[in-house]
Amino acid sequence: MMADDEDYVYDEESGEWMPASELAAKQAAANTVEVRDSVGNVLADGDSVTLIKDLTVKGAGQTLKRGTVIPAIRLTGDEQEIDCKYPGIKGLVLRAEFVRKR
Repeated sequence: MMADDEDYVYDEESGEWMPASELAAKQAAANTVEVRDSVGNVLADGDSVTLIKDLTVKGAGQTLKRGTVIPAIRLTGDEQEIDCKYPGIKGLVLRAEFVRKR
């Protein structure tokens, strides 16, 4: 039988010894946040979204109308917030419940 060159570490959650790479992959998967739009579609960086209702933008003095397309969103790490750019508005952050994936 050949010996593995991989280090084993103790996983306190499961109480088992496992390869270090497997534990790192398990922890990375646990740290990822899944962002879903208003109808349950999974959003990813670079997706385009459409607004499902009129939104008044605080500090910008304008309203984004329903049906407005927001291109190239970025996920923030929060499951309900997405960061995006829109002409004339700096630092626009939208709630995922008000958008639908295109």
